[in-house]
Amino acid sequence: MTAADDFRSAAHTAADLVADHLAELPARPVWQPMDDAARRTLLDAPLPAAGRPLAELLAAVGRDVLPYPMGNGHPRFFGWVNSAPAPAGVLATLAAAAMNPSSAGGDHADVHLERAVVRWIAELVGFPHPAGGGLLTSGTSMATIVCLAAARNRAARAAGWDVREDGLAGMPPLVGYVTGETHSCVRKAAELLGLGSRHLRTVATGPDGHLDLADLRAAIARDRAAGLLPFLVVASAGTVGTGAVDAFDPIADLCAEERLWLHVDGAYGAFGVLDPVIAHRYAGLGRADSLALDPHKWLGVPVDCGCALVRDTAELRATFSLVPSYLRDEAAGELGWFSEYGTEQTRPFRALKVWATIAHRGRDGLAADIARTTALARRLGELVTADPEFELLAEVQTSIVAFRLRPAGLTEGAVDALNRDLPAAVQRRGRAFLTGALLHGHEMLRACLLNPATTEADLALLLAEVKAAARETAGERPH
Repeated sequence: MTAADDFRSAAHTAADLVADHLAELPARPVWQPMDDAARRTLLDAPLPAAGRPLAELLAAVGRDVLPYPMGNGHPRFFGWVNSAPAPAGVLATLAAAAMNPSSAGGDHADVHLERAVVRWIAELVGFPHPAGGGLLTSGTSMATIVCLAAARNRAARAAGWDVREDGLAGMPPLVGYVTGETHSCVRKAAELLGLGSRHLRTVATGPDGHLDLADLRAAIARDRAAGLLPFLVVASAGTVGTGAVDAFDPIADLCAEERLWLHVDGAYGAFGVLDPVIAHRYAGLGRADSLALDPHKWLGVPVDCGCALVRDTAELRATFSLVPSYLRDEAAGELGWFSEYGTEQTRPFRALKVWATIAHRGRDGLAADIARTTALARRLGELVTADPEFELLAEVQTSIVAFRLRPAGLTEGAVDALNRDLPAAVQRRGRAFLTGALLHGHEMLRACLLNPATTEADLALLLAEVKAAARETAGERPH
């Protein structure tokens, strides 16, 4: 058998293995802890001296890896913001790996396809897209670094500093404004960019979870009076705790008045604008200076794939462009290489799985999928509200439901302790998966709906599992 024949045979086996895995997921436990022997098989695997045939490798994958998933492909996975993989994206991943280019730049298919899909993403969420005004990244964490770096450099230049040449030493501190629900990737970006998390001001939010404009305005005035340099406001298109979407138009008005860069974290929620029922919440999103979002969340593009969109292409390129002589390329065209717009030099071919996922469903199909999950989330909110043992903690604005179990007769401290323990207890039972978080200092349960294959029966089962896990947890607690 030739090497080509061997690969063809193994590829057919792999296709069957993956197809069977996906087909069997709904009938299996969502997640189960790995037994120690299975865990040690992976952890203690010796470095092989001799190679193994492809067929043997695939058998090992089927035996030692696929039976132990994270659970996010299952329709009753409600944890964090991790989606089931879109089948078209799964297939495209294989083709992209077969090509294995560096998508830094040049005149080859992946480069042009990335420019197209970045434009598609901008069109889907209604963000202005000048040519070159964005790129695919590993995720919103990296996209946030890209966007905030451009914001930092613009602010420094306006203050008479060249950050690329001189760094930040000696410059009056740049100050950014976030809320208590802003994703941690913003703080990481501020730290990595030398801004310092101490110079990220936490602005109050209202009862709806939205950034409080009056508190923001007052914070900016205080910092200007202290000789600091306000430069950035971060708004959310779907917070990770409750899915709250900020009111963008008034924030954009204030940013324009104060000459601040408005960045929107849309990692999870920006694609919610495709649902006509909640699209009004996103009014003014397109006025932001930058937007970071994740096709690998609500669109189901296989991990990893984030996207940075920036209104000012020249600002983005001025922040990152560095072209050593060995990378000069006359075929690159006017826009140059993607590596001039972000931190990565060698870049994977992410665009094909994005293209396949969007092209397979189309805008209408994606909108229908998203509308279904938001409708299911609202229905879960109704089920929670109708049950006297549960408490809904926030309005369901997108597809995240924040709630808690509140049995009668428990003190506030006991309710917190119970809800802190419940996510792990539910997960261990294997019939559903949800996670927890803190909201206003109290423990909550958090269900995120991203999978359009989820049914209303799955929602009822989730709530039943929470109650069953609570009974188990109560039995384990000392009296």
